[in-house]
Amino acid sequence: MVSSIGFTALYLWLMGITPPPGDAVFRLGGLPVVPIVIAVIASLFFGGFLAWYLSRPLEHLRWGLQRMAEGQLDTRVEPLMNGRRDEIADLAHDIDGMAAQLQAMVAARDRLLHDISHELRSPLSRIQAAIGLFKQGSSSADVMVDRAERETGRLDALIDEMLTLHRLTAPAPMARSAVDMVEILHDIAADADFEARAKNRSVRIETPERFVAHVDGDLVYRAFENVIRNAVKHTAEASTVEVHARLVGHGEQLEVVVSDHGPGVPPHMLEAIFEPFVRIDPRDTGRGSGLGLTIARSALQAHGGTIEASLADSGGLRVRMTLPERTPGHEDGIRPERRA
Repeated sequence: MVSSIGFTALYLWLMGITPPPGDAVFRLGGLPVVPIVIAVIASLFFGGFLAWYLSRPLEHLRWGLQRMAEGQLDTRVEPLMNGRRDEIADLAHDIDGMAAQLQAMVAARDRLLHDISHELRSPLSRIQAAIGLFKQGSSSADVMVDRAERETGRLDALIDEMLTLHRLTAPAPMARSAVDMVEILHDIAADADFEARAKNRSVRIETPERFVAHVDGDLVYRAFENVIRNAVKHTAEASTVEVHARLVGHGEQLEVVVSDHGPGVPPHMLEAIFEPFVRIDPRDTGRGSGLGLTIARSALQAHGGTIEASLADSGGLRVRMTLPERTPGHEDGIRPERRA
């Protein structure tokens, strides 16, 4: 307002226009005092209101961020914006989304730590029981040593799986190279078939001639191996695990479908089986680490792929996996790699 008055006075002075005389007013240095005082009061009032209007939501944001920094991730600040529709309200919405994501991550971490502690405690308890029975002389030393070795092997496998899972969730870059995925699938299927025949089972594989992907070979190998071995473990005796691979998406993606003839899973658990330490049969705690399918999902997703489970028409479980030639948005130098 003061600026408007000043520019108006300057315009009249430059144009040589003299305003008509009015009533006598109190002047200071030739300037009318009353309009200036009114303008200053109005500016102060408007500035104060504007400062309050902007600072109040900022105080809410500051309060919310302080509570989140103290660990109270259930704090939400958007409801305190009183229906605002400006950039500050958008910022509050983004902060609430960040808090919700952090809350979910912390809850998943706590749940995983609880599951890990339970999984580690079980073999340790059995080792302690074996030592106690040996001290009491109720069992032979050979039996107790065999039991301790078996439980130690399970602990070692579990720790290895947890380290692999941590590697997949860590932000560190992966070592990628050009890998023939068809060759990897045939290597896995040959090893799985050799072991399956000892249990009157078999593995049959059909693949295209070649598919080279730019991936971390060890992680992708672990993903496909976990799925195929899981199918061999659960398929019925005298049945065959079928591995079908084909090129999709104009040859830029490899689709691998692994089907077994086992009991399958309840329909409501088709997604849950990819969560850590989820087992269909509670009595299955001694068979595997409970992280195999979780690692498979994490490894494929880290490379831009997908994995999903469904029930086969003939019974059993069907796991469908896809893997692109190159992870979307990833560019680096590639060196060819072949697995022995």
